[in-house]
Amino acid sequence: MTAHKRFGNKLTRRIARFLFVMLVLHFIVEASGHHYLYNTLANTVFKGRLGPGIEEYKGMPNRTVFAGNPEPWPTSTQFGNHSLSAEEEAYHQDFASVSFVVIHRDSLLFEKYWENFGSDSISNSFSMAKSIVGVLTGIAIEKGLIKSVNQPVNEFLPQYGEGLGRTLTIKHLLTMSAGINFDENYINPFAFPAKANYGDNLELLLTNYEVVDAPGKYFDYQSGATQILSEIVAKAGKDQLANLATDWLWKEIGAEHEALWSLDREDGEEKAFCCFNATAKDFARVGKLYKDFGNWNGKQLLDTSYVYEATTYTNLLETDGTPCKRYSYSWWLGEHKGMSFFFMRGIKGQYVMVVPEKDLILVRMGRKRDNGKNWPHPDDVFNYLDMALKMIEE
Repeated sequence: MTAHKRFGNKLTRRIARFLFVMLVLHFIVEASGHHYLYNTLANTVFKGRLGPGIEEYKGMPNRTVFAGNPEPWPTSTQFGNHSLSAEEEAYHQDFASVSFVVIHRDSLLFEKYWENFGSDSISNSFSMAKSIVGVLTGIAIEKGLIKSVNQPVNEFLPQYGEGLGRTLTIKHLLTMSAGINFDENYINPFAFPAKANYGDNLELLLTNYEVVDAPGKYFDYQSGATQILSEIVAKAGKDQLANLATDWLWKEIGAEHEALWSLDREDGEEKAFCCFNATAKDFARVGKLYKDFGNWNGKQLLDTSYVYEATTYTNLLETDGTPCKRYSYSWWLGEHKGMSFFFMRGIKGQYVMVVPEKDLILVRMGRKRDNGKNWPHPDDVFNYLDMALKMIEE
């Protein structure tokens, strides 16, 4: 046998072994119910990143959230008089901002965009979507479709009718104190976030988790809690979540552009814990709605008391036993320079921040977050706040 033939046979055997190993791995993946891993790899590693991206919606099924009669933001008389310093500009560049919008006294004060983004560009908001689910929950209560935040979850979802599940309420889901055994790990490909974002059956996925601790005591941030809440809102409203968002919210607040809510599969369920895609200036409208205690230009969409509770401290504890002062009803809470603020927040540094004392709303969308060391919030929260506060104080 010639050396050429021996090499060819060896190569053939290696290819055969490789294909056999891949076949076995494929069988294990499918048999274990982890077929979503293919989608995970296709949308992360094979695109040169280790996590989701802000334009990921382009490769996913979506449901449209339609706009009605657009109400463009009035332009401030000070528009065009402000700019970012060289240091601020470098900060935005370092963390790959794509939009930065400042609304002061309900008028557009400043806007800037980077890369290929503009005022009409939509971007994934990641966990800012949780706040939108919180808004829709409040509207469902205002409409009488949900009795109150204290209504038991099992009245909508019977699977929570046994054991500790019987004590689970709407409020526990809103405040992230559900006591469910979700594994909120963004690195582990076998944890709930990856299964939920890249899987194809959210309703089935949720059946793998149950209430294991008494609800209503500890703050424990869980994407799954919001997904459960979204199913309740959809059942209460008797429609798909994106359609309810169209009729109850997007048209009501004068959004200028359609939004997209990514689904777990074609014509499937909205990924409510993330993946609401919209423009920066339309996201700012959600901040205005809560700044004005649920009132939009004279029409009360949510009860004032609901918004108040959503933007003030709860009686929950952190897991170390200290009072939780950072979250309530699907909104984050903070203090800065003696001022209270509340905000929507996404994992890559997506923010809608509201400082009621200053009648100020700012939106930042981008690809990276500056986590820093300012527990309980990332450093960039305070840096973007300072940029906006400087503008209104100049």
